[in-house]
Amino acid sequence: MTTDITTGTMRAGETGPARLGFGLLMDMPWGGGSLGRRGVGFVETDDGGDITPRVRAFAERHGDDFAYAAFAYQPRSRATPRAADYVRTYDRFFQALPAGLGRAFHQTEFNMGTPERYDRRPAAEFTNELAARYGFRWVVEDLGIWNLRGYPLPYPLPPPLTEPGLEIATRNVAETARLLELPLHVEFPGFTEGGSFVLGHLDAFAYFARLADDADAHVTLDVGHLLSYQWLRGRTGRHMFDDIEALPLERCRELHLSGCQIVKGKFRDLHHGVLLDEQLELTEYLLPRCPNLLGVTYEDPMFRDDGRLVEKSRRNYGRLKALVGAWRDGTAHRDGAAR
Repeated sequence: MTTDITTGTMRAGETGPARLGFGLLMDMPWGGGSLGRRGVGFVETDDGGDITPRVRAFAERHGDDFAYAAFAYQPRSRATPRAADYVRTYDRFFQALPAGLGRAFHQTEFNMGTPERYDRRPAAEFTNELAARYGFRWVVEDLGIWNLRGYPLPYPLPPPLTEPGLEIATRNVAETARLLELPLHVEFPGFTEGGSFVLGHLDAFAYFARLADDADAHVTLDVGHLLSYQWLRGRTGRHMFDDIEALPLERCRELHLSGCQIVKGKFRDLHHGVLLDEQLELTEYLLPRCPNLLGVTYEDPMFRDDGRLVEKSRRNYGRLKALVGAWRDGTAHRDGAAR
């Protein structure tokens, strides 16, 4: 039997979940992005907003590479989000991609890692309305502290790695799942040294597994986030595979990969489109160990005005695409053993 990726129900006569394959996730800020990502995002127009020409060029050139697509929510203003204020723009994002592509959504408003009281009902209602319109198969958000006292953070902090922090985060995840009318995927948080800091001393892999079990939650494993935690603990080289089995691998529905870099011996989750060899090695290791995996998502590609990927990203992008294709088709190495 297998779980239907839309409803979560089991279908008889099957031995594993239907594999979607290779997916796309894009951060789409309002105003068309900045710095290295200038020209990537949404822009205001007189008729409700649109994607930038640069994003449209990428969709035309690379849209057929993917089986599903998602974007990360960015607020248009400080007002409580209403679907009516966003759907014209979101319509245009999906219209630029090939018809029939699966759809998902990355929220940034659930704030599931925070120890503070937080009302998730507006974000859940907004998400449910969008899901009804677009047929999102799931919504995902990092288990992080995205804002404190209403002030957004530049990079989400991991939840406090303490017993009280775990109890609160588990309760937050369970509450969020109850409020939603579509499956919730909780993403393992990032531990980028210099971009965030850690409170508490519990092992993050064991913490995440306990939370997923106690909240009965599906999870997303961001490969860069896993490596950022391993690097923080001094687990590099072949040791990057240490304790991976402590994670809730059977609950994993999605892997994420975004551009990362080692800077002066420290792991940086830069989202610049260029994948490390280590990310591909860990992905190959994880694929056969996540029996309920639906897809592998390439996050935040970097591309030129004509839609072509930046040169430095092309090699490992091609390798990842081929690796995921072999996994989807059942022709990948079964053991995923580290080499």
